[in-house]
Order: sequence, then structure tokens, then C-alpha cells
Amino acid sequence: MQPLTIYTNGEAVSADEPYTFHMVTAEFAGKTEAGKEMESYRWHPGTIMVPKGKEVIIQMYGVNGLEHPFYIEGTDYQGVVQKGKETELKVKFDKKGTYRLICSVHSNIQQNGPMIAYITVD
Repeated sequence: MQPLTIYTNGEAVSADEPYTFHMVTAEFAGKTEAGKEMESYRWHPGTIMVPKGKEVIIQMYGVNGLEHPFYIEGTDYQGVVQKGKETELKVKFDKKGTYRLICSVHSNIQQNGPMIAYITVD
């Protein structure tokens, strides 16, 4: 039987190394037919899949927006991503499921969101 090859961001890594995912803050802007400007903030990528029980590093780089305070729903993980800076978060999930990474400033449509990414643990 061949050993399992694990890929993180397209690169093969040893099964013993922590997985590293790279995310950025993104902004979409547009105008309505009446000329009203609108914008929406997002995490990119919007979904990552991580293995249960494995340490994962999420590196988030602030491209758009001055700062994005965030938390991972159902956990104690939280932090802030600032424009032009990288925030690194080490996480480990012991339960399978889908966890939401939520920016507390842009959590709904009225706040130019929802700025939510999904972390699926399998």
C-alpha cells in the first residue's frame, strides 16, 4: 500500500507537519442601477477542509478593510486581521463538523457582509 500524500495549498507535506492554509480578506464593490455604491467583505478562500485531531495553521493576510476582528464559532479561537499584516492562528479540532470563521464587524448584510468562512473538519 502506498503512503498517503497530503497537500496543503497545492504542496505535498509530510503527515507529521502541521497543515498550513492561507486566507486573505477580500472586498467586492459595485453600484446599483440607481448609482448607489455598495460593498461586501469576504474571506478567501471561503471554505477550507481540515482533518480532525490535526494541528492546523491558518495564516490570514489583510488585503482589504482596516481590520477584521474574528472568532471561530463554538470555540475559544479569536483574533484580529489588520490591513497589510498577517495573522497566524494555530487550531486543532477534536470534533467533526463545520465551524464558521466570522468577522464580527461584517457579520451580516447590513454590515457589508456576511464575512464568514467555513472550516469543515473531517
